[in-house]
Amino acid sequence: MEQAAGPETTATGKQHFAVLDGLRGTAALLVVIFHVQGITVVFEGSKVLLHHAPLAVDFFFMLSGFVIGYAYDDRWVRMSLRQFLTLRLVRLHPMLVLGMVLGLASYLLDPFAGSLQQVPVERLIAVFALGLLALPSMTLPNRWTDTHPLNGPAWTLFQEYLGNIAYALVLRKLETRRLAILAAGAGLLEVVLATRAGTLDLGSYWETFPMAVVRLVFPFTAGLLLFRLQPRLPRFRAGFVPLSLALTAVFLLPIMPELGGVKLNGLFEALCVVGLFPLVVIAGAHSGSQGRASAFVRLAGRLSYPLYITHFPFLYVYMNYVLVTKPSPQAIALAGIGAVAMTLVVAWLALRLWDGPTRAWLRRRLAV
Repeated sequence: MEQAAGPETTATGKQHFAVLDGLRGTAALLVVIFHVQGITVVFEGSKVLLHHAPLAVDFFFMLSGFVIGYAYDDRWVRMSLRQFLTLRLVRLHPMLVLGMVLGLASYLLDPFAGSLQQVPVERLIAVFALGLLALPSMTLPNRWTDTHPLNGPAWTLFQEYLGNIAYALVLRKLETRRLAILAAGAGLLEVVLATRAGTLDLGSYWETFPMAVVRLVFPFTAGLLLFRLQPRLPRFRAGFVPLSLALTAVFLLPIMPELGGVKLNGLFEALCVVGLFPLVVIAGAHSGSQGRASAFVRLAGRLSYPLYITHFPFLYVYMNYVLVTKPSPQAIALAGIGAVAMTLVVAWLALRLWDGPTRAWLRRRLAV
């Protein structure tokens, strides 16, 4: 989940795609709301409000491909592979570490878990150690079958690292035509597999782990392709608010039925990724923000990654509160609103007190 820096330009003096950053914030907030509301109904199909919010992950991957191409394509004449990987680690890993620490704390200190989370200490240590490296691990009790059981959303950071490595070793060297062929093939595969499964909400747990790579390849390569083709693409604008509303409207649409043996829900979600999201990225790249709106959009962008990677440890506790104590609907609603507000505060604190200072310290120590 790469993020450009600065109000109008990046740290290297390039144009800052503020609206794209802000849309990442919109998508992250929608994911939080999806998780909070979904927990209250045990993610039971028709009762979920933001049915298609898991597609935010695919949107994040596409934004990452676009911004990584923009940030690094022209720097390889003076940048080594080691320097690139160091820059990516400095950018991504401090928040990943904090997310894992919070995940461990929520597993050990959850007041509602009771005996649900009893596990041998050595197993918990192993899961935590692998999580600190962004690697998948064995499952834990009361954490479904997630590949990253202390902080579920970290599965996307593992994929993000794979995408970054693939970019450094292969994708950056591909001519545009071959990159387009790769993206087209990956998009077709994603449409076929999503239609067969009936959903794209796959890859975060071990039963569907191979789909994690499928969900990475198309949007990441498509984002890189969109960056390279940007000068030749139509220039149309929509702005932060209209594009945020468009994403929200799509995520709110109901689950699509099966018709004539075709699982329309999976087809719809795949078409959102291969058709709608590229249009949103193009429009966002050509859009700007001014005045007070500009400050809000920048804040949304800066909070997006901390919000995404720190919110789930708190929601594990919220989940056990709902399932174990069985509170009234009014209490659930109040607790849910409080949970969303708390995750926003935690994200802001993480940004100010941990991410910024830690990254600055690492840049000084590593001279990057």
